[in-house]
Amino acid sequence: MSVVFASDLVPVREVPAPDFHKPYPLVLDFDGTLLRTDLLLEAALDYVKRRPIGIFMLLLWALRGVAHLKHQLASRTELAVSLLPINDELVTYARLAAEGGREVIAATAANRVIAEKVRARFGFVSEVLASCDRVNLKGPLKAEALMQRFPDGYAYAGDAGSDLAVWRHARFGVFAGRDPALLDRLCRVTALEAAFIPPRAQLKDWLRAMRLHQWAKNGLLFIPLLLAGQLLDPSKVFACIAAFVAMGLVASATYILNDLLDLEADRQHWSKRKRPFAAGVIGIPQAIAASTLLLTLGFGLAAVAAGPAVLGLLGLYCAVTLGYSLHLKRTPILDVTVLAALFTLRLVLGAAAVEVRISAWLLVFSMFLFLSLALAKRSTEIERKFAADALENGNKARGYVATDVAGSGRGYIAADAPIIAGFGVSSALAAVQVMVLYLINDAFSDTLYGFPQLLWVAPVVIGLWLGRVWLLCGRGILNDDPVVFAVSDKVSLALGGCVLASFIGAAVIA
Repeated sequence: MSVVFASDLVPVREVPAPDFHKPYPLVLDFDGTLLRTDLLLEAALDYVKRRPIGIFMLLLWALRGVAHLKHQLASRTELAVSLLPINDELVTYARLAAEGGREVIAATAANRVIAEKVRARFGFVSEVLASCDRVNLKGPLKAEALMQRFPDGYAYAGDAGSDLAVWRHARFGVFAGRDPALLDRLCRVTALEAAFIPPRAQLKDWLRAMRLHQWAKNGLLFIPLLLAGQLLDPSKVFACIAAFVAMGLVASATYILNDLLDLEADRQHWSKRKRPFAAGVIGIPQAIAASTLLLTLGFGLAAVAAGPAVLGLLGLYCAVTLGYSLHLKRTPILDVTVLAALFTLRLVLGAAAVEVRISAWLLVFSMFLFLSLALAKRSTEIERKFAADALENGNKARGYVATDVAGSGRGYIAADAPIIAGFGVSSALAAVQVMVLYLINDAFSDTLYGFPQLLWVAPVVIGLWLGRVWLLCGRGILNDDPVVFAVSDKVSLALGGCVLASFIGAAVIA
C-alpha cells in the first residue's frame, strides 16, 4: 500500500510508476477525479450561455431523469475538453501506469458522447464506460458494471461519496477528493493504493473570485455625496456606506456568475485561466451557492439600509450585467459601451442613496471616461492575443493574418486594434472636454466652492492620466484590467489624489 499526497509529490516527470499493482486494471472516474470539474455542470453552463431561454429546457429534461438530461446536453453542446482543468498528479500516475503495461480505463457517470471526447484527450485511457440516455452510470450501477468487466478485481480512482459503492468491490482505492472523512471511509472498505488530494480553496481564492479589488469602482458612489457637500451629514454618510457595501456584494455575485458563463474563454486567456473557477480550484456548485448568498446579502442590505431607489437600481445593475454576460459582451463596441454605462450607473446609485441631484455633465463625463478605459482593456487584450497567436504560428505579430480572432469570446479580430485604439483616445479627449464644460456650466456657479478656480486642476490631471494609460497601452505594458492598474500604479494614485485635493481645496478655501 502506497499513499501519495499531491502536496508531497516530486516534479511530475519523476513520479514513479505503480508497477506493484500492474495485474489489476486502474479505473479512473472523470468528474472531480481526473478532471477538476464536473462535465454535467460544464455542459449545462455552456448550453445556458448559448441559449439563455434553455434554462427551462434543463428543468424539463431533468424531470425525465439525470441520464436523459446528460444525453440531451451532450447532443447539444460542444465542450472544449482540451481546456478542462485536470488533476496533474493523477494524470501522470495513470500515464506512467499505462506505459508500464497496466491497463487503464475510465468509468464515468458522464454521457458517452462527452466521455469519449475526454478519453481521446488522454491517450493512455484504452476504453471508457459511461452513461447512456437511460442509465446514469453512478454508484451501485457503476460498481456492477465494473465487477462484470473485471471479475478478478480492479483499482478505482474516485473523489465523492457516491464512489464508496465502487470502492467496496475494488481491490484497491485511489483517492482524488478533498474530504479527509471520505478518505477514512475509503480505507475502511478497501486497501488504499494512492491519494492525490488537490489543494482546498483558501480564503485568498474566494477573495480573488469575489474580486474585492473591483470594489474600488464603488468609490464612485461617494462622488455625489462629496460634490453635494454632505460629507458631514452622518445619515447621508451611513446611507452611502450601506449602498457601497450592498453594491459590492451584488457586484461580486455577478462577477462569479460571469466567470461561470465565461469558463471556456477564460481558460484560453493569458491571465484569466488562473482564476479559481477556470482552474478548477473552486467547484461550480460552490460558486453557484456563493453567488446566491452574496446576492441575498446585497439586496437584503439595500432593502434595510439604503432605500427602495437603491434597491431598484441594484436590480437594474443585475439585469444589465446578466445580459452582458450572456450576450452583449460578444458584440463589439456595444460591450464596452455597456461597461461604461455600468460605471456611470454607480454614480446614479450614489446620488439615489444620499438623495441629491447629480449633474448631467458629470454623467456624460463618466460615460466618456469609462468608455475610454474599457476600450483600453479591449485594446490590450487584442494586442496580447494577437502577439500570442502570431508566436504560436511562427509569424511576426505585425504580419499576422488580420482575420484571426484576437479577442476570444469577444467578437474582435486583430484588424480591429487600430480602430479600438482610435476610439479609445477620442473618448479620452472627449472626457476632458466634457469635464471642462461641467466646470464652466455647473461647478463654477455652485455656492459650495469658495475658490472654484482651483478646479481647473482636475481636467489637466485627468488628461495627463488618460494620456499615460494610452501611452502604456500602445507600448503593450498596460495591465488588461484598468482598475487593477489604477489602484496599484503609484503615479495614478498620486494623480487621483490631486483631483480629489482640488475639489476639497476649492470647497474649503473661502
